[in-house]
Amino acid sequence: MQKHSCCPHYTLRLDSTQFKPTKDQRQAVNRFNRHIIGDTYAREAARLHPRSRAEVRRRHNVFDLVERIHEPEAEVLKSPPSPDHAFTVTLEPDTFTEEKYEIFENYQRIVHREPQDKVSRHGFKRFLCNSPLSRGSMVGPDGKERKLGSFHQCYRIDGKLVAVGVLDLLPDCVSAVYFLYHESIHWLNPGKLGALREIALAREAGYRWWYPGYYVHNCAKMRYKIEYKPQYVLDPEDLQWYLLDKEALDKFDKEHYVCFSRTEQAVGHADTKEHGVNGANGIDKAVDTVATGNHNATEGSQKADEASPSPSSAEQAATEEAEAEAEEEEDGFLLASNMPGIPTLAEMEEVDMDGLVLRSDFSDTFIVASHLVIWDTEHVSQFGSLKSRIAELVAAVGPDLIGDICIDFRKRSAS
Repeated sequence: MQKHSCCPHYTLRLDSTQFKPTKDQRQAVNRFNRHIIGDTYAREAARLHPRSRAEVRRRHNVFDLVERIHEPEAEVLKSPPSPDHAFTVTLEPDTFTEEKYEIFENYQRIVHREPQDKVSRHGFKRFLCNSPLSRGSMVGPDGKERKLGSFHQCYRIDGKLVAVGVLDLLPDCVSAVYFLYHESIHWLNPGKLGALREIALAREAGYRWWYPGYYVHNCAKMRYKIEYKPQYVLDPEDLQWYLLDKEALDKFDKEHYVCFSRTEQAVGHADTKEHGVNGANGIDKAVDTVATGNHNATEGSQKADEASPSPSSAEQAATEEAEAEAEEEEDGFLLASNMPGIPTLAEMEEVDMDGLVLRSDFSDTFIVASHLVIWDTEHVSQFGSLKSRIAELVAAVGPDLIGDICIDFRKRSAS
């Protein structure tokens, strides 16, 4: 459970229709556009394709994100003249190519400073390619066609791939899975440009929401995610969205685990004591939230009370509950969590744990893992098996310490 996690992670989302880029974000877009277009093109284009006074005035007063994001693209620029560079962005299937892997390898090794032996084609394929989401399309209420599924948004300058945004496109959101770029364009703030382009995609295509991925407040590398506003954070308990404003961030600074619904309930109770139920706006809001979130559950409970289940339906319910618990437990597999700092399943499969030292109630001496009868019959990927549980522990402690640890399975004697 998040409350007991060392690094609680929270889901964020941004309303693209309400997003207003900051001065720093606007400057990043303009700086990149000037680099692609070039001063010569800007002067010649102004002479050959002049804008009206009203258009110049509008651009001076209004920063249209979608317009400015597309501005340097080769298919948008008017010619002649020719820009300094040809810039294209394409939304492609999330399949593996050597071209994409070269960007991934450079990004992981140079930007993330991962050892060369930790970066592999297999890891790239498993992590960022061939998602189980099926690709398709739908027409939204606004009449716009939206792509669905997992894609690679590929950025090319002069025909050379320089960055890849890995996206999951869902009916109402653009979910940012990962963003990687070549070190040669680091000075152009590609991460910031990628986020702004994804927000523009959400706004332009009618997805509305942009999900920047999980947020861990005490992880400095994730702080960039909260630079885009207005964002909302999903409460881990009542599953409602709360504005991630200064007050909310102050809570993150002060508390290891933040639950906004509990805070609201506490405020509501305090108001009740002081002003009475009818005067407690905090309670009214909390009740509305709970009533909305639990409406279906309450209705279902009433129906269940009206008709007691037969033995056969009770058995079916028990089976479904057991299956649901099994699925929930499998979702907790540490090696499949993509948690920062935890080796992946593929990486743990390469770790030699045969010499790991164990202690057990069934032996007075130390045991070597490879001497266990079931050791060679199990695999690290078999969630719930002894071998997978040991692999999770080794991953959490650190595979580099495998020669210095002993796993003690002995039960503690009652005191």
